[in-house]
Amino acid sequence: MPAETLDVRDVPPAKRHPTIHDAFADLDAGESLELINDHDPQPLFYEFQAEVDDFDAGGYEVEQRGPGEFVVELPKE
Repeated sequence: MPAETLDVRDVPPAKRHPTIHDAFADLDAGESLELINDHDPQPLFYEFQAEVDDFDAGGYEVEQRGPGEFVVELPKE
């Protein structure tokens, strides 16, 4: 179960990644952020993998639940 769910579909594109990074930083180790997005966030995965030391890339999951709805699990080590 995620510690927090963040729906960024209504967040302006330029503010999405900073908003996601801030929410992830607020998590404790072992928690995860559930992200709801309007597109496949593959670039975000690569960004987190390269820049966020406590991102658990092995636990990353993404599911497309419908058109314009992608649910992503961003776990923190």
